[in-house]
Amino acid sequence: MPDAIFAHPRLAPVYDAFDGDRDDLAAYLAIVGELTANLVLDIGCGTGSLAILLAGSGYNVVGVDPAEASLKIAKLKDQAGRIRWIHGDATALPALDADLATMTGNVAQVFLTDDDWAQTLHSIHTALRPNGYLVFETRCPEHRAWEEWAADVDPITLDIPGIGPVEQRLEVTDVDLPFVSFRHTYRFLIGGATITSDSTLRFRSHDEVESTLAANGYRVLDVREAPDRPGRELVFIAERST
Repeated sequence: MPDAIFAHPRLAPVYDAFDGDRDDLAAYLAIVGELTANLVLDIGCGTGSLAILLAGSGYNVVGVDPAEASLKIAKLKDQAGRIRWIHGDATALPALDADLATMTGNVAQVFLTDDDWAQTLHSIHTALRPNGYLVFETRCPEHRAWEEWAADVDPITLDIPGIGPVEQRLEVTDVDLPFVSFRHTYRFLIGGATITSDSTLRFRSHDEVESTLAANGYRVLDVREAPDRPGRELVFIAERST
């Protein structure tokens, strides 16, 4: 099941406000152009930020996400109906012959077991055309991002149009590498509701990511530092090789 931050009907509408400017998406748009893709598959599309950007740039886009509440927000942004939305995870994908698949927002880290990660890679492989591309990001374990999260104890309060002021707190609840768990707590100041969302991410090393890609039918073409987060995250560009 997706985390409440994506799936809860009261949290999905505030996600974009707290996620801030998606400066990271410009790099993905550039990579899609660099690889001359036409049909792009956005896996874990969430509220549709990348999918909308791609469609607005003339690409054909399929967005897939298991969180129905997030997809509802995404569809509201897609007033022209240019994007095909699929409710489910990567295993729900048909053979699309997509030119390129993306996983942004560190979606690749939500697959905690080796089996889940391998199954996801296999499902994407099936959805891609021969020699299609998979592009995704993952946080560098060496940067130890969870230490910054644990030190950032001050809440953030935003006044969200149509909802009112909402306070967000972040708490690291467990570090048992390669797994890191954390909790977001949201307090809606109008009405007083408090909703929590618990999440766990797996921090895979560079070598581990490369080996799992090779084992599941991909050839790594390039590994780049995320331009907006150098030293913190890596962007893998892989090609379906079998």
